[in-house]
Amino acid sequence: MMNLRNTLLSLANLIADQADNDPVFSRRVNELLSGLEQKKPAKKTVQASDGRPKNRRPAPVLDPIATLNEGEEVLRVRLSKLSLEELKDIVADYGMDPGKLVMKWKIPEKVIDRIVEISKTRAQKGDAFRSD
Repeated sequence: MMNLRNTLLSLANLIADQADNDPVFSRRVNELLSGLEQKKPAKKTVQASDGRPKNRRPAPVLDPIATLNEGEEVLRVRLSKLSLEELKDIVADYGMDPGKLVMKWKIPEKVIDRIVEISKTRAQKGDAFRSD
């Protein structure tokens, strides 16, 4: 029993042999192959008005780590004024969902808690190496 690789190789050899022996067949194969190359669409990344690719979420409306410098309560108040989608924009843009769970959450308070938690961790990162 022939495996797929051998079958495809045999088919390619058969086509090549036929193209060598039949100029009309050879011309038709060349026409078909050149037609395929012309039909390939050029890859274009469509960009939204803010310069981001269309398949990306919109840019976040605030920087949670910079806002945290004003105080945790200030960050929580500002986040509470945002819609669930705006909160998810922050999570996506700042890479706060490595496990791909937060984006599935429907409760804004849970998302806010995660944003605050990760922002606090990132704001403190490197403190051990900073002098007082």
